[in-house]
Amino acid sequence: MSEVIKLSEETLSQLKSYQQSSNELVFALGQVDFQKAIIEGQRSEVLTQLADLQEEQDKVGKKLQKEYGEGNINLETGEFTKSK
Repeated sequence: MSEVIKLSEETLSQLKSYQQSSNELVFALGQVDFQKAIIEGQRSEVLTQLADLQEEQDKVGKKLQKEYGEGNINLETGEFTKSK
């Protein structure tokens, strides 16, 4: 038969504290990973919107180039300056 040894209250308390801390950290990690997944989803959506915006800007730029030729637009004044 195996010998049973009773741990001291101090040692048992310390081991329980470690276990509790470990559980809390694992839970916190789960929360961080969950938040990370949400942020990654939001990031993906923003990147999609950015790509759509860039595509729309390219279409308008090509249309303006076809209509006015090569040049620069001053967004403050609304003036177009043709390239020489």
